[in-house]
Amino acid sequence: MYSGFFEVFSIGIGPSSSHTMGPMRAATRFVQLLRAEDLLVRTASVRVVLYGSLALTGEGHGTPGAIAHGLMELDAEKMEGPYTLGDTLLLGGTKEIPFSPTKHITAEKETTLPEHPNALRFFAEDEDGSVLKEALFFSIGGGAVVMQGEESPAAAPVRNIPYDFNSCRELMELCKSAKLSIAQLIRRNEGILHSAPELAARIRLIARVMRSAIDRGISTTGTLPGELRMPRRAPQIYARLEERFQRNETDALTIIDWINLWAFAVAEENAAGGRVVTAPTMGSAGVLPAVLRYFERYGCKDSPYSAETGTEIMLLTASAICSLYRANASISGAEVGCQGEVGVACSMAAAGLTAAMGGSNAQVENAAEIAMEHNLGLTCDPVCGLVQVPCIERNAIGAVKAVNAARLAMRGNGSHYVSLDSVIATMYETGRQLSPSYRETSLAGLAKNALTC
Repeated sequence: MYSGFFEVFSIGIGPSSSHTMGPMRAATRFVQLLRAEDLLVRTASVRVVLYGSLALTGEGHGTPGAIAHGLMELDAEKMEGPYTLGDTLLLGGTKEIPFSPTKHITAEKETTLPEHPNALRFFAEDEDGSVLKEALFFSIGGGAVVMQGEESPAAAPVRNIPYDFNSCRELMELCKSAKLSIAQLIRRNEGILHSAPELAARIRLIARVMRSAIDRGISTTGTLPGELRMPRRAPQIYARLEERFQRNETDALTIIDWINLWAFAVAEENAAGGRVVTAPTMGSAGVLPAVLRYFERYGCKDSPYSAETGTEIMLLTASAICSLYRANASISGAEVGCQGEVGVACSMAAAGLTAAMGGSNAQVENAAEIAMEHNLGLTCDPVCGLVQVPCIERNAIGAVKAVNAARLAMRGNGSHYVSLDSVIATMYETGRQLSPSYRETSLAGLAKNALTC
């Protein structure tokens, strides 16, 4: 089923789309339910119970602050800084109620609900402690949430679009019959959902926020939040690269250093609670911006497109690839491991870069397939439950791998033995067979063996 461009790319505050943006949206929806049933004025307190991965790593991922902001109905897209949390909040932006993580948020670390490992249940209570309203939500990845009983957005088709597709094979057949590139097909779909000026402005905004995250990450020094007390590395990397440039030092692999820098910059901004774009998640938000800047600085010199046109093609193509993963697998690290986050980001970026470089649809599929094929089995094991180790470096490795995958695809004619559909199916099977301890719980892997928190 088709996922719209703006479902794939959302602007919000880090460090995690599933653990911060998702819970924030769930909290906002809960407030809307209270308002719709005239319960908001009677609500004296709100309790929240976290389950599964949200319970195990929510504290390090900023979940409590995100819930508080959602209960206040704040807009994450308009926020500039990290989530903060006090002892009270304005429920629905109007009514002050007490709210603190120790008293009003419970983490059921031993309980994982069968529907999805990222679950949170809200209770609204009156002055006597009687429950006025209860609702269960699931944060399914990329900031998307569903309430218990609702259909997943990936399973709910976008209506009235001219080109719907369930698989890469169908996508390729549609492109062939309509004589369109993947980006052109997505543009026509989005043209039904949005006006041309709105779509163009929104694409420019997404690219601008990505670039801004790079620039802030490069220039901001200090230490990332959390008990690791990890210093930001991007400013130091940038300073060394600039020194080498001033001394006219040459290194055949300098471009890789720049790609690493750009991915580090965004990933560190995300870890610090900065403003980033889900691509497809916040934990993997550094991959696509780094590859985008690679194209703008280096790749567009050999591209048939201008930097601006190539940027649009890259983002539109990447959204199509993400749509395939959302429909047939998952982009949730808690559900399929980091292959669903950095792996999908790598696949999206490789496909987008190939398209922006003038590659054929077949070469685009080949690039996306190569990128994911070599991320299969990637676990999600954040040390101390923070989106820092190994997440930041994984963004850099994923970005470099995406560029390499695109280059491999562009050196061929698009023919390949392994289809993208088969890789997506394999990724999902692999993710579901991973032990839950390796799926964003911080119970195994590097989170267990590298450091003690």
